[in-house]
Amino acid sequence: MPEGEKEITIYDIAARLNVSAATVSRGLKDHPRVSKATKKLIIKTAEEMGYRSNSFASNLRKKQSNVIGVIVPRLNSSFMADVLAGIEKVVNNNNYNLFISQSLESMQKEASNARAMLNSRVDGLLVSVAYDTANFDHFEPFIKRNIPVIFFDRVFDHESCPQIYIDNYKAAYDITGHLIKQGCKRIVHITGNQLRNVYSERFRGYKRALEENNREFDNGLVIINDLSSKAGTEAAAEILKMSPLPDGLFVANDICAVSCMQALKKEGINIPNDIAVAGFNNDPTSCVIEPNLTTVNYKGYEMGEVAAKLMINHLVDKYDLQETHSLILRSELIIRESSLRNGDGNVD
Repeated sequence: MPEGEKEITIYDIAARLNVSAATVSRGLKDHPRVSKATKKLIIKTAEEMGYRSNSFASNLRKKQSNVIGVIVPRLNSSFMADVLAGIEKVVNNNNYNLFISQSLESMQKEASNARAMLNSRVDGLLVSVAYDTANFDHFEPFIKRNIPVIFFDRVFDHESCPQIYIDNYKAAYDITGHLIKQGCKRIVHITGNQLRNVYSERFRGYKRALEENNREFDNGLVIINDLSSKAGTEAAAEILKMSPLPDGLFVANDICAVSCMQALKKEGINIPNDIAVAGFNNDPTSCVIEPNLTTVNYKGYEMGEVAAKLMINHLVDKYDLQETHSLILRSELIIRESSLRNGDGNVD
């Protein structure tokens, strides 16, 4: 609206048509007490005059915004883009809109985003928590107001909030077992902040696979960083200083794994013969790097759909979220050339 231009109200429409403001209000809401001809005239005049309904005021009265908030760590990830596509399909089909924000891996920013969502009166909140989120305090106001909160992928354990994730423990156990079957004896694990379920569970699966295959766990072979591309390059420098050199590498995401592989290759390391490598997430980069990267695939789109359906079922059909504390989705190990040393791709 140009500066200084007056917002058109129902009173302006009423004055133009010489009817009461109440009649205009009823006509815009398709009230049965207003004749079809009058409704048509009211709507036509409203459009001509540039009237915009005050949906915010209407939402205050209804105590409903038809908006679902989503907070994700980062938008520039192919996995998260898939999740959001799945969420959007479901909510749009149910006449809801999305308010999306990113925490940029910061609890402080996540808390700020949550406040903005609360002030915007979202009907529900879907969250994948930031790298360093240490407590639930910024979500408490939602619980107090009976606004549903559902966590997905990176979850926070709270009795009032359902969680949707994959079995990270089993996936990591399988991938480590695969590396062991390829003859790896010293397997480095690059992982993230152990506050996050996805990384603590992958670490637990890695450790368990070593124990069950009579490989000694060595804390010196565990590297914890932010799993960024830069961190992968730095981890490669750390690996090259290890003596003896490791013969296996399991990285908790593909972005970090790919940059680590690139840095190792530059230093003359043959993959997989010197070091067999596996990642996690099935990022598109896993098929671009040579050799192609062994990884774990899980469907972001499906995760988004499941999270959104659970939210819609609660908001529309009044499904009790207390009935569902956690939903565990499928994942699969995808074996590619980066880890195959003996031609055996079996993980049984």
